[in-house]
Amino acid sequence: MQVRFRLDAELRFSAPFSQEAEESCRALIDEANRVLFMKGVPKGVDRSEVGQITRSEFSGNTLTLTVESGAYTRAHDALFRFRKQVAPSLGKHRLGIREIVVTDYSIELEGAFPENFRTPELPFIKKAVLSGRVLSVDLAVSASDLENRIPDRLVRLFEEKIEAAEYGGKGEHWELIYESGAKARHFEGDPTAEMIQRGWIKHALSRGQWIHGPQSTQLFRAFEQIVVDEIIKPMGFTEMIFPKLVPWEVWMKSGHTKGVYPEIYYVCTPKTRDAAYWEDIGDYFKVTGEVWVDEIRNRIDGPIGGLCYAQCPSFWPFLQGETLANDCLPIRIFDRSGTSHRYESGGIHGIERVDEFHRIEILWLGTAEQTVETADRLHDAYTHVFEDLLELEWRCAKVTPWFMAQEGMIGPDNGCGCGGRIGTTDYEALLPYSNSWLEFQNVSINGDKYPKGFNVKIQSGADCWSGCSGIGLERWTAAFLAQKGLDIGNWPDIVAKKVGEPKNLFKFL
Repeated sequence: MQVRFRLDAELRFSAPFSQEAEESCRALIDEANRVLFMKGVPKGVDRSEVGQITRSEFSGNTLTLTVESGAYTRAHDALFRFRKQVAPSLGKHRLGIREIVVTDYSIELEGAFPENFRTPELPFIKKAVLSGRVLSVDLAVSASDLENRIPDRLVRLFEEKIEAAEYGGKGEHWELIYESGAKARHFEGDPTAEMIQRGWIKHALSRGQWIHGPQSTQLFRAFEQIVVDEIIKPMGFTEMIFPKLVPWEVWMKSGHTKGVYPEIYYVCTPKTRDAAYWEDIGDYFKVTGEVWVDEIRNRIDGPIGGLCYAQCPSFWPFLQGETLANDCLPIRIFDRSGTSHRYESGGIHGIERVDEFHRIEILWLGTAEQTVETADRLHDAYTHVFEDLLELEWRCAKVTPWFMAQEGMIGPDNGCGCGGRIGTTDYEALLPYSNSWLEFQNVSINGDKYPKGFNVKIQSGADCWSGCSGIGLERWTAAFLAQKGLDIGNWPDIVAKKVGEPKNLFKFL
C-alpha cells in the first residue's frame, strides 16, 4: 500500500516578518528540505517519498506552508521538525510562533481494495472517495490532532480494515482437528421449543433472556458439578469473584474498545441521587402509567462502561502493575459468580444464542510453556467429558480470531514450541434438528495480550502468557438436549444421576 500526505498550514508569529527575517526563514526551509527531513531515512529511498516543504508564502505575521510526503518523514512530522528548527533561529529576529493552524490535510492511499472495504465514518474525515486503486481522504484536523498522530492512526486503521476484509473471505483460519463420529441420538426436535412446551423455561421480559425453571436449573447444576469434578479440582483451579460491571479503563487495556460497541449493554449512572431531582420522573409514571424514558436520558451520565461481556478482562486489574514470583506459577483460577450480557448481533435464537447467559470462566497464566501445557490438559479433560460422560457427537477446530491476527500475535515458533499455539480451539456439537454445528466450548491461548495490556510481569523475566476458556451452561444444555432429548431415561448415567428426578414444582390452572 503506497501512501502520500499533503498539508497546508499557517504558522502565525508574534510580529510581522522583516525582509531579513523572511530571508533567514527561506534559508531554513531550504536546509530543512535538504538535511533536516532526510534524518533517519534509509539510504536509497526515493526523495519523492520524503517530506518536503513545496510552497511557502509570507504575509504579515503569517508563514503559509504546503508540506508533501510519502511514507518517510510524513508531512505532519516534517511540519513539527521545522517548527522546532525555526523557533530559535527566528527568535533572533524577535519572532516567536504563537499558533499553527492547519487549513487543509489530505491522504492518498494506492493499492488493492477488497470489494467489501468501507471507509470509516469519523469526525476527522471530511470526505473519502475510493476510485479504482486510489482512496483519497480529506481531513479536518488541528495541530494538536497532528501531534497526537491522528493521520498515522487513520492510515493504520485503513490498512486494518483492508486486512480484515481480506481475512474474512479466507478459510485457513478454521482448521478441523478432530471429529468424534456419529453417536446415539434420541431426539430430532428443537430443544428450546420442547423445554417451553414442558414448562422447563419461560421467556423473561428482556431481550434474549430466559427464566429457568427447576428442571433446567437442575441440568445446569449437573453440568457445573461435572466441570468441578472432572476439570476444576483435578487441574487445581481456585475460585475467585470477578466484577460484572466493566469500566472503560478495563476494556481499553484488554483491547476490547477496538470493536466491542455493537454487542455490549451500556451502564450509566444518575447525575445525582437527590430525590427532588427525580421526583417528577416518578410523578409522571403515577399519572401516565409509563416510564419517562426520554427525560431520564437527560438525567444520566456516562456510559461509564458496560455489563460483563467476557468475564476474564475484569480479573486483570487484580494483577495490574505487579510482578509475579516464579514459585506461584502457573496460576489457575475460575469465576462463576454471575451472568454475562451480550447484545447478540447475529440475532437471538433459543437458549443457545441469548443476551443474558450463565458461564464458568476458566483462566490461567504463567510462562508460555506453562500456559500451553494447561491448555493441552484442558483439551484432554474436555475430550473425556464430551466423549465418555456426555457422549456427544462433536468436533473441534483450530481458529485464528481476527483480533489476534490483527495484532500480530500469530507468528512463527520462537524455539519453545509455543509460538504457533496462540489462538483458539472451538468445540462444536451437532444439532440434529437443523443439521448444523453449534460452537459450545472454546479454549484460547492469548499469548501476552492481557499481561502486556495490564503491565503484569514474571520474576524470572520470562514473558507472561495467559489463556481462558468459557463454559456456557446454556450452550452445553442446548447441545446435550438436541442430541439426547428431554427424557432422562435416554441420558448418560452420570448426567441422569447428578440431575436426579426433575422437579415439577408448578401447576397452572
